[in-house]
Amino acid sequence: MNTPALAGPVPVVRRPHPVRDSTTMLRRNLKRMLRYPSMTLMLVGMPVVFLLLFVYVFGGTLGNGLGGSAPDGATGGRAAYVNYVTPAIILMTIAATVQGTAISVAMDLTEGIITRFRTMHIARVSVLTGHVLGSVIQTVLSLAVVIGVALLVGFRPTAGAVEWLATAGFLVAVTVALVWLAVALGQISESVETASNLPMPLILLPFLGSGFVPTDSMPAGLRWFAEYQPFTPIIETVRGLLTDEPVGNNAWIALGWCAVIAIGGYLWSRRLFNREA
Repeated sequence: MNTPALAGPVPVVRRPHPVRDSTTMLRRNLKRMLRYPSMTLMLVGMPVVFLLLFVYVFGGTLGNGLGGSAPDGATGGRAAYVNYVTPAIILMTIAATVQGTAISVAMDLTEGIITRFRTMHIARVSVLTGHVLGSVIQTVLSLAVVIGVALLVGFRPTAGAVEWLATAGFLVAVTVALVWLAVALGQISESVETASNLPMPLILLPFLGSGFVPTDSMPAGLRWFAEYQPFTPIIETVRGLLTDEPVGNNAWIALGWCAVIAIGGYLWSRRLFNREA
């Protein structure tokens, strides 16, 4: 007896494509960002509040010890201080936005969608890449808002077109590095609440560097930490680029820190994602 032939064509199994799958995951994360605008507003609102607080409450006093003060007392101090503190607020904006990345990754883990993605016929790296690319886009939008507010309150950069392009590229590099670290922190979190707390040191480190006051005014032990922690050369690089001043070795030190954080965060994130449940 003859065996009946199978009806219909044999289905073709599609091979995973990292770029196509990453685009799909990016679109998913962008839709989530639009669906939950309150998180974006919260992450952008915190740096704006700190900017207004330090400029209008502390700026008149802290700015008097900086160069470039105008002759009219407090107004001059505030005008000098807004130029000094804005690079720190810019870095704080990046740190606040990547905190949202850790929260998003933790939400996917607690809701079980990551487990589902592991079983699907897609490039596994695309799940993490979608989070990273989505966070970079969200950070760029947040930085545009914060820099716009800084310009409204008196920030006056003297950078030219080349310096602005260099600043933009440098900030993207910093964002990519911190995002990969946040993705790893989100994966080790047991809950969304834990994921919102683990990246908090990234927001606090600018306070322990040259972001808000010069390191020369700090006690010896704190000054040593402030000068050698990674955020200080990053802030000094952004400050030098925006004010058209020499950055010295700070740019190379900052890029070195970015490379170490990005590579370490990527390897850590990939290892966590590929582990067995």
